[in-house]
Amino acid sequence: MDVDINSYERYLNGDDSAFADIVREYADGLMLYINSFTRNIHIAEDLTEEVFFKLAVKKPHFRKQSSFKTWLYSIGRNIALDYLRKESRYAKTSIEEHKDTQMEEESIELLYLKEEQKVKLHTCLKSLKPEYAQVLYLVFFEEFDNAQTAQIMKKTKRQTENLIYRAKAALKSKLEKEGFEYENI
Repeated sequence: MDVDINSYERYLNGDDSAFADIVREYADGLMLYINSFTRNIHIAEDLTEEVFFKLAVKKPHFRKQSSFKTWLYSIGRNIALDYLRKESRYAKTSIEEHKDTQMEEESIELLYLKEEQKVKLHTCLKSLKPEYAQVLYLVFFEEFDNAQTAQIMKKTKRQTENLIYRAKAALKSKLEKEGFEYENI
């Protein structure tokens, strides 16, 4: 945690290589998290770039009320929600464009998630309600604790614990339908 804060402080003091370290460390995970909102990997990539652009240009103040990663993912969540609000005002793309984008997205995800069980797990995770997918992604893939997850999702710790319980039950049900063998889900 101190390394991340230190990198951001070094960047604020003029060390551009520190910013590159932050991007290298968090870009992939942040993009996959944002993808749980947008369900379009290309848009998630653009929004991830927007998060880092905001850090580079606006240089927001990090108050140290949470870990740097929690703060960064909160910024990503806010940018994704802003995008979805704006997008809901405009007409959607054609079905043909959506199919092409979806096929590209699936191939990129398959490259990222090489093992067969991870692909099944990720597919089932995407079929859950977005809120369930987000909370499971934050807790199990990004390894945030419940308090950090609650802060990112703007919920109480108790609401987050209940959400995790319901999300795990829904995921378990989906995985059982797929014939997935699991250990401790």
